Amino acid sequence: MEIKRNKYLNDLINRMHNGMIKVITGIRRSGKSYLLFKIFKNYLLEHGVAASHIIAIELDQRRNKKYRDPDAILDYIESLVEDDEQYYIMLDEVQMLQEFEEVLNSLLHIGNADIYVTGSNSKFLSKDVITEFRGRGDEVHIYPLTFKEFMEAYDGDIYHGWAEYMLYGGLPLTVTMKTEEQKIRYLTNLFDETYLKDIIDRHHIDKKQEMEDLVNILASAVGSLTNPPKIEATFRSEIQSNISLNTIRQYIEYLEDAFIINKATRYNVKGRKYIGTPLKYYFEDVGLRNARLGFRQVEETHLMENIIYNELRSRGYTVDVGVVEKRGKDENGKEYKKQLEIDFIANLGSRRYYIQSAFSMPTEKKRIREKASLVNVKDSFKKIIVVKDVINVTRDEDGITTMSIYDFLLKENSLEL
Repeated sequence: MEIKRNKYLNDLINRMHNGMIKVITGIRRSGKSYLLFKIFKNYLLEHGVAASHIIAIELDQRRNKKYRDPDAILDYIESLVEDDEQYYIMLDEVQMLQEFEEVLNSLLHIGNADIYVTGSNSKFLSKDVITEFRGRGDEVHIYPLTFKEFMEAYDGDIYHGWAEYMLYGGLPLTVTMKTEEQKIRYLTNLFDETYLKDIIDRHHIDKKQEMEDLVNILASAVGSLTNPPKIEATFRSEIQSNISLNTIRQYIEYLEDAFIINKATRYNVKGRKYIGTPLKYYFEDVGLRNARLGFRQVEETHLMENIIYNELRSRGYTVDVGVVEKRGKDENGKEYKKQLEIDFIANLGSRRYYIQSAFSMPTEKKRIREKASLVNVKDSFKKIIVVKDVINVTRDEDGITTMSIYDFLLKENSLEL
């Protein structure tokens, strides 16, 4: 069973021979190594690249331990470059290579070499790429499986697939597991023994319990507006902890750097400016979020919102939470103004979409409430409501498109339907 991951393959193809180090980043177990060493390598072979011109070294393998020495690996690679034809150098788990920054910079001087690397989150982050390679590193960020990718491997219909995906997420290995017990144990252990351990080791965190409590608070607050001061208040009132505001901010930054969570900042549509706080946090994989809470808080409305956010990010959009101001007069003629929230503003180049995650709109009153923020946006960009119900794509008198979550996730051009 092969999940093609064509988007990321095309990302690598579009970066071939650009003179930069292609760095594949992403949360642990999201498929970075598989993308590079299986999918991309097969692409090169199928397009006429000789196997002798693909230099692939998996540095986490015991048999390659000697190549973790910087001079040894440089000597080895240079010995394999025997002609003026194009070579492709692939290094997996590059953080295990001593002085890897100097090695990669040295490899850039091989004129006929195209360089690709992967790195794990504990020692090798996207900000490391920016810092160390100063414009010579080109990042390709890989996300867990989208629902469409998940369904390529799932043996069942889309409705059972949705229930499975919403509960256990899109880490590739979970799709291959046969029992719920396997998936629960895998996700729970992965979060505790890999992700949190990575962060604690990397940053030498002493307050381990506070970090774990913070993760639980953020997991419980998916889809809700929050900020560090509000989280600090939760620590004091519910956990009786005196953790400082600065520590909370620092720990959140660590979780973002490790790709465990992402934040969506609020944007004032009419004022055309960002609002500092509050904001929203979403998990890169909903299965990991659920595992962190022991699969006890599986609220489909909030998880659907998280999945929509991840889908937009995986398609390359920057995603904000929208705020639009509504002014009017109440029944007594008194003027009022209030802020209405738009779940997502998705931007990519000149394209923009306003998207509301509504789960269901069983009554006219509910439909009017869900539309309220969108009808108060007066520009011409497309406005979409995504619902859980299986419906045909419709467009109403206000120009607002309503579609099913299945159409939204499974059709690549769904934003244009």
